Amino acid sequence: MNPSGTTIRLALALVCGLAGVARAAVPNTATSEKFREVRIEQRLGHALPLDTVFTDETGRHVRMSDYFGQRPVLLMFAYYECPMLCNVAFHGLLETMRSLEFSPGKEFEVVIVGFDPREKPRLAAAKRLNFLRKYQRPGAERGIHYLTGEAEPIRRMTEAAGFQYFYDEKSGQYAHASGIMIATAEGKLARYFYGIDYPPKDVRLGLVEASKGEIGTPVDQILLLCFHYDPLTGKYGLAIITILRVAGVATVAAMVGFIAISLRRERRLARAGAKRAGAVCGGLPSALGEA
Repeated sequence: MNPSGTTIRLALALVCGLAGVARAAVPNTATSEKFREVRIEQRLGHALPLDTVFTDETGRHVRMSDYFGQRPVLLMFAYYECPMLCNVAFHGLLETMRSLEFSPGKEFEVVIVGFDPREKPRLAAAKRLNFLRKYQRPGAERGIHYLTGEAEPIRRMTEAAGFQYFYDEKSGQYAHASGIMIATAEGKLARYFYGIDYPPKDVRLGLVEASKGEIGTPVDQILLLCFHYDPLTGKYGLAIITILRVAGVATVAAMVGFIAISLRRERRLARAGAKRAGAVCGGLPSALGEA
């Protein structure tokens, strides 16, 4: 994992969960050890436990599989009562989704999983309503889901996704990192985006890839040939090898085309020269006879 990315994520976790510990005169060794474990560890290709049962924002019991099967899923783990980091992360998600042409419930699903088992559906419903009011995308309510759950299903989901956090008793809050994940319709983790800002271009390409071409445009497919997902950074960058291959093929094609055109031109000139020579030779007998 990228060391600089890990440092940033741990710093963000400190903002959310270590206010009480930071005020302590003497650092707690056990707490420090736990903080070193706070991270989002990529589990690309791993399957999520879709049999886990949660409670949605209406208080209805649901299975995680209810949100999979048809389209890719944008997944986020959240601490609804987080005083700082989660609010900033939600704002980053909101800005990204505003920039996307894709809509929740149509091209993809959004599933927010609250990882504090003490939180209730009423709180999740309030957070969801606030998000929808700011998002203002018609029909989005069909594809945005805020869940709460008991400790065991939360543990299974977070462990499967590589989301590592802990509860700090001194501050009374959770220390955690921030990021979003994209899973395929089959429930396999496909892409991770770290931090609190998620580039719309990268998220769009991640959704297109996770959908296996079911959503997006031909332009997206071309972009995926030129851009490559880097697991270390959680971002898309130029696929240098692919570009070099394309450039190499284009160069060879151009050379072949140039040679073909040159040969064709030489043949035309040769045929034209032969015709002129034939015309001159054909006129010689008559000219001699007249003489």
